[in-house]
Amino acid sequence: MSENKGLLSRGLGMAARNKRYIVWFYVLNVTLALFGAGAFSNQAHQILDHSLYADRLVHGFSMGVFIEMLTRPEFGPTMASAAPAVDFALLFFFATALFLPGVLYGYASTYRLPREDFFRACGRNLWRFIRLLIVAGIVMGIVAAALFGLHGVLEKRAAESTNELLVPEVRFAGLAVIFLVMAALRIWFDLAQADVVLSDQRAVRKSIGAAFRHTWRNLGRLLASYVVITIVAAIVLLAGLWAWMRLVPSTSVGGAILVSQLTLLLLLIPRFWQRGVVVTYYLQNMVAPIAVESFTPVPSVAPPVNEPAPAPIIPSAPPEPQAS
Repeated sequence: MSENKGLLSRGLGMAARNKRYIVWFYVLNVTLALFGAGAFSNQAHQILDHSLYADRLVHGFSMGVFIEMLTRPEFGPTMASAAPAVDFALLFFFATALFLPGVLYGYASTYRLPREDFFRACGRNLWRFIRLLIVAGIVMGIVAAALFGLHGVLEKRAAESTNELLVPEVRFAGLAVIFLVMAALRIWFDLAQADVVLSDQRAVRKSIGAAFRHTWRNLGRLLASYVVITIVAAIVLLAGLWAWMRLVPSTSVGGAILVSQLTLLLLLIPRFWQRGVVVTYYLQNMVAPIAVESFTPVPSVAPPVNEPAPAPIIPSAPPEPQAS
């Protein structure tokens, strides 16, 4: 449990030290959402600006009025407004693949990452991330289709039973298993992304293999961390919905925008918290130790003492000749 607490606390610390990434992604998300909703806004204005029904949508929300607005001929085809939203959603997905390597690199840095290094990491790992996302999409799609197909079969068999409580129990247990399996796959590819960026691994398959081995060996620890963060995200979402329904009057458009955007901003924190957990685990368990060669210290020999040079021998003067 202390290891899980270490992953959670250190991962949250990474996200807190680099909260500018959360703000940047929120601004990017809101900007692309505004562009994506522009077509729908123009179509709605053409009707609501000249109709008394607008009061039923401005001062509250009426589902019947909303559906009637969509079915009116002057609103136009729904694909005209849905296509830009889908396009900008895909653009946000691509932007995430572009900027996420810089986020992981910034999390692992012990200093504030300069802007040049951030974008250098993004550009160097873009194609690697695209390959990882393709592999992840294929694997997760196949596993999800198999699990939901099996879940449908089990639920159908449970409906044929005489036990009335068996159907909700099978449904709840099946959805819980699907959630845990998909979370494990998410951890696998999140670790692969961290390994690709932080080890500068060009061979994506090696990162996928290494991440799979570590995910399998430490599945309980990693899965517990992700489940705790998911529960926190669910609490934030429920609190935001409660505040929207209970605290915001139906006539307050500004209050609804404020509460909804604050909720969306807070929901970004668990996502970056999970990335912090992955980077923390990578630094603790997946970094190759540096080999240090052992050596035997050589005993130090004292340098010879410079003895003073002997005084030069000066020959004595020759004896003087005696007088005869």
